[in-house]
Amino acid sequence: MAQINELIHQPVRLRIMSALNMLETDERVDFSTLRELLDVTDGNLATHLRRLEDAGYVQVEKTFVGRRPRTYIGITPAGRLAFEEHVRALQEILKA
Repeated sequence: MAQINELIHQPVRLRIMSALNMLETDERVDFSTLRELLDVTDGNLATHLRRLEDAGYVQVEKTFVGRRPRTYIGITPAGRLAFEEHVRALQEILKA
């Protein structure tokens, strides 16, 4: 039986992981695009991303485009696996 992942289960983190899971394996999304998609504040998104990054579920890359800082986020293989297991656990609950 799949297990609910308490870290991912938090609503904003679940939405983050869901959005990132839609990306191709090596694809990333920039911070601003993700923030707008989820309709959250910079600080809220940054805090949740830090928790997911600390768990090894997302990879955050900070770069510069010209002189402007740019942050890109992608899902790691471990993050994809954790998300898929979490979704399986939710599906099992719904079927019960």
